[in-house]
Amino acid sequence: MATIHPTALVAPGARLADDVAIGPYTIIGEHVEIGAGTTVGAHAVITGHTRIGARNTIFHFVSLGEAPQDKKYAGEPTRLEIGDDNVIREFCTFNTGTVQDRGVTTIGSHNWIMAYVHIAHDCVVGDRTIFANNASLAGHAEVGDWAILGGFTGVHQFCKIGAHVMTGISSVVFKDIPPFVMASGQPAAPHGLNSEGLKRRGFSAEALTALKRAYKTLYREGNTLAEAQAKLAPEGVKHAEVQQLLDFLARAERGIIR
Repeated sequence: MATIHPTALVAPGARLADDVAIGPYTIIGEHVEIGAGTTVGAHAVITGHTRIGARNTIFHFVSLGEAPQDKKYAGEPTRLEIGDDNVIREFCTFNTGTVQDRGVTTIGSHNWIMAYVHIAHDCVVGDRTIFANNASLAGHAEVGDWAILGGFTGVHQFCKIGAHVMTGISSVVFKDIPPFVMASGQPAAPHGLNSEGLKRRGFSAEALTALKRAYKTLYREGNTLAEAQAKLAPEGVKHAEVQQLLDFLARAERGIIR
């Protein structure tokens, strides 16, 4: 049976796995589901149609599953879904989706999300990301696997951040950031390949060389985006990592940082 502090308020309809732990003064709403091994600290509020997976560590004063900060929202039963093995630190706010988009805000698994992070409606966050303190996603943003957002990074609505991206502190992101790139500034601009991060994650020397050539084609040869895509197409056939970059560029609706 779940361990629930006597001061916590858990709605009768909430579904908690047997070994969930709920801290003092926390409020769990009627439509919340929390998976095995998850712990929730003190003074947290988890509401809305929210599903949280297994072995998550949720710290004090978070707000998960609250209504989206969208003036069009009219009380529709949209959702928040959080995967497994995430760490969610103090004062984070994750909102549910909107019917104008996918209707669900999604956070994957094995993410390390530090204090005061805001993830807005309809965002999609992959796996094994790191959000440093005060990083914020506006609505409809996407963040790929292994991305690292520096503290106070702000991401404009509908922007996409590719896998293995790293942003510097206080970056302001108005356009999409391709996979494997380091970016910083206001507005964010590219500052090379995230080579050290890729090495730590086991990318081969061949893959790193191919990605360095691709970065040069995309950013240092004066090519238009269309010209760079055409030049990189043969490399994508030979290297899966370059093809991943090309696939991202094909769906970069806001344009990419330059």
